[in-house]
Amino acid sequence: MPTLARWGIPTILLATGILGWGVWLLPAGPARWVGAVIAAALWLFTLAFFRNPTRTPQGGERCLTAPADGIVVDIETVDEPDFIKGPAIRIGIFLSVFDVHVNRSPIAGRVSWVQYKPGKFLDVRHPDAKHENEANTLGIIADDAVAPGLHLMVRQLSGLIARRIVCTHGVGDVLKRGELYGMIRFGSRTELWLPAGCAHTVKVALGQRVRCGETILVELGEGKA
Repeated sequence: MPTLARWGIPTILLATGILGWGVWLLPAGPARWVGAVIAAALWLFTLAFFRNPTRTPQGGERCLTAPADGIVVDIETVDEPDFIKGPAIRIGIFLSVFDVHVNRSPIAGRVSWVQYKPGKFLDVRHPDAKHENEANTLGIIADDAVAPGLHLMVRQLSGLIARRIVCTHGVGDVLKRGELYGMIRFGSRTELWLPAGCAHTVKVALGQRVRCGETILVELGEGKA
């Protein structure tokens, strides 16, 4: 049975009050019944949006799991000068309004860098969204027992509807593999970045649906991190 993400409780309570008040204002009879059905559907959608199902990471500790539910829309090599400081593999995941929107860490490690960037609210499928939209990025150094020296990033991007990025962790915080660290409200994009030069195998393909904290995106090799 899925639990609810704690960040959704105020929104759910607000929606309950507004929808209930709206139905009460309608005249008795068919109009109120129709309004009640519509209100119930909207309330159930809000409840479903903030669901936080239990997930069990697949594979071993050197398998990087998806930081979000959704569809893989990008697997590309780009330059990353700020934290990885060189060529990086970027795997982008698109979340529709019907997907689970909580975010989970892909690996065990320590947050050593955080960057919040204000920006636009373009549809995340727009080619400029990944560069121009509001974003929050965590730079994680993997646990020494997993991949010594490995630097990777997870990035939350807002979208046309998503206007609220939640991130609970900052510099110095330790994350377990699959641990909850935030969410994006109402449609968004989440990315995983890792050094292109580290030994790795990408385990997903474009268009594939992945599950946050469960599906393996990348399996690390035994070479240079």
